[in-house]
Amino acid sequence: MDLSSLKPASGSIHREKRIGRGQGSGKGGTSTRGHKGAKSRSGYHMKIGFEGGQMPLQRRVPKFGFKNINRVAFKAINVNMLQALAERDNLEMIDRDILINAGLLNKNELLKVLGDGVITAKLEVKANAFSKKAVEAIEAAGGSVVVL
Repeated sequence: MDLSSLKPASGSIHREKRIGRGQGSGKGGTSTRGHKGAKSRSGYHMKIGFEGGQMPLQRRVPKFGFKNINRVAFKAINVNMLQALAERDNLEMIDRDILINAGLLNKNELLKVLGDGVITAKLEVKANAFSKKAVEAIEAAGGSVVVL
């Protein structure tokens, strides 16, 4: 096999549609354009996406994502992080200031405590929000929760 013997796959090549070559070709007369109207004339061009005067799809659809102005964004911290922090610094109470000093929270962020992990330390935890699982875990360990 060499380059001179290569051929396209069978069925991949089609004969050109010969338009406007007389009635015997089967494509004579109107040359597949139908009768009358702008589409049958030479020089006709319709703008891509034109929908006959109806508002086109690319103008009906919003261009950018939706941003809920009322959304409240929380920084999530799991109870296993609180446990590790309490063991490391020998704490009985954890609030926002302690987490900010530990580098786990920025001063402008709201704190939500989530219930992933295990907590055994008896802690008083102060945060903006708690998940149900986190409240159960903290109270099961003998601690308390305070919503700010």
